[in-house]
Amino acid sequence: MEFYQSCFGGELKVIQVKDSPAKDHMPPAQHNKVLNAHLASGPVQISASDWLHPKETPVRGNTVCLFLRGGALKDLEALFDKLSQGAEVTDRLGEQFFGTYGALNDKFGVRWMFHTDKKN
Repeated sequence: MEFYQSCFGGELKVIQVKDSPAKDHMPPAQHNKVLNAHLASGPVQISASDWLHPKETPVRGNTVCLFLRGGALKDLEALFDKLSQGAEVTDRLGEQFFGTYGALNDKFGVRWMFHTDKKN
């Protein structure tokens, strides 16, 4: 992410698991990993994290994720439902300790994550 910051400029914020409420939900071996790195430079926003699925093996193609954040909950639910067709839903869209979250691997194998703080 520091490389991308050198290319795009902007502000980079990095949160490790140990510095977030997620630490109480993850094993200690994950605590030094990056939970979220977010680079904002004008209209460009890039988010990334370390591989945080200890029971799954990373393979080429499943280590990239498209992240949809914000907007009205009903809009996020509609997109989740559409992308769920033929998908492997790994995390049903629902309330978590950090907001509404869901994730899936679409019918083409592309990983999608959804998040909003909005209740409606």
